[in-house]
Amino acid sequence: MELSSLTAISPIDGRYANKTTELRYIFSEYALMRFRILIEIRWLLTLSRLPELTEVPALSEHLENLLHKIHENFHEEDAARIKNIERSTNHDIKAIEYFIKEKIAGNTDLAAVTEFIHFGCTSDDINNLAYALMLQAARQQVLLPQMDEIIKKIISMAHEYAEFSMLARTHGQPATPTTLGKELANVAARLKRQRHQFANIELMAKFNGAVGNFNAHLIAYPEIDWQTISTQFIESFDLTNNAYTTQIEPHDYIAEYSDAITRFNNILMDFDRDMWGYISLGYFKQKTAASEIGSSTMPHKVNPIDFENSEGNLGVANALFNHFAQQLPRSRWQRDLRDSTILRNLGVACAHTIIGYQALLTGLQKTSADQNALNHDLNQHWEILAEAIQTVLRRYNAETPYEQLKELTRGKLINQHIIQEFINKLDLPAAEKQRLAQLTPNTYLGNAIEKAKQI
Repeated sequence: MELSSLTAISPIDGRYANKTTELRYIFSEYALMRFRILIEIRWLLTLSRLPELTEVPALSEHLENLLHKIHENFHEEDAARIKNIERSTNHDIKAIEYFIKEKIAGNTDLAAVTEFIHFGCTSDDINNLAYALMLQAARQQVLLPQMDEIIKKIISMAHEYAEFSMLARTHGQPATPTTLGKELANVAARLKRQRHQFANIELMAKFNGAVGNFNAHLIAYPEIDWQTISTQFIESFDLTNNAYTTQIEPHDYIAEYSDAITRFNNILMDFDRDMWGYISLGYFKQKTAASEIGSSTMPHKVNPIDFENSEGNLGVANALFNHFAQQLPRSRWQRDLRDSTILRNLGVACAHTIIGYQALLTGLQKTSADQNALNHDLNQHWEILAEAIQTVLRRYNAETPYEQLKELTRGKLINQHIIQEFINKLDLPAAEKQRLAQLTPNTYLGNAIEKAKQI
């Protein structure tokens, strides 16, 4: 059976393939090869610029361009060639090295320095840098732009619905009112903070040989300051050098990266559930399309499937990110290979994340608030003004104000008439009684409107 979107095992490459296209150039095996080649080429160029390393003379601009083109012109046919070499070597990094040697074999000047490809490197010197570059590209090109789009949309809704009074529910019960815009602003504020933290996770890499001590480098060229060269090489990729490692970079930063995305995703899963509930209550209406079907048997239904899809995909993503955070920083002694398998799934977690983000945005685009439903719900629950009344009574040192309102309202549905009758009997200044009598569930909002508009 040929691989296609219909025969793919993973929905990322099947049902949702069109939603994750941009990640293929970052996380596919082809992309991993491309990043590895970039690193090997730039390391050879770095060596050619070291005056102490006379065996690798300075390369002309023409020769440097020839090397760069191996990476810049890397195509799927080249990736297939690397896989063929790997069938013989049974080692993916060695296959990259042999591929580059093949590419320069016809050039006398480059062929002369062929043994300095991969000089002093262990496989993870190349791999850890490649994965760091993957995570860097994913963050800058895909994840942060999607996060920003979500935050922008929720802030826009917060402003639009800033004055839409809404019954709050604490423990699922009617509670002090808020506005729909303020509740959306709460989500936006949380997301902005987590987005900032994610954007500032330091991406790290090592380039220090077999067990992190430059053993091979120093035995060959003891006079060269390999620590400084390694640091500068890593920083040339806008990454941070990790000087203290075993054979592998310990992946603590990937755990931090994963935890940061997980926190952002957790907020969105919470939001997905809230939107699902608000749609159920009628606070939001969903736009319908004539051709769409909500249920195969119940023609009337318009299901909140986008929010359900978002929650499900973010849940899968977080399960993987949690696994990365727990497992990647652990390694037996100086190296074991568990991380090699786990790291190949970084793109899977990012893909489910992006699918979740896109589903949420689709859902938000299809919803609009129903102010009549919000007002109707509020007007069924005048008992929520009990907090306001008992708090004013406390100001005037009234006797047992909380207990009076508890007796009047607890577990009861109270209407406007009952509340106003109670207010009229209170021993309060006339102005205060008048102010309380004018209060409604729609106007007892604190500074909710201002907060929604300020986000």
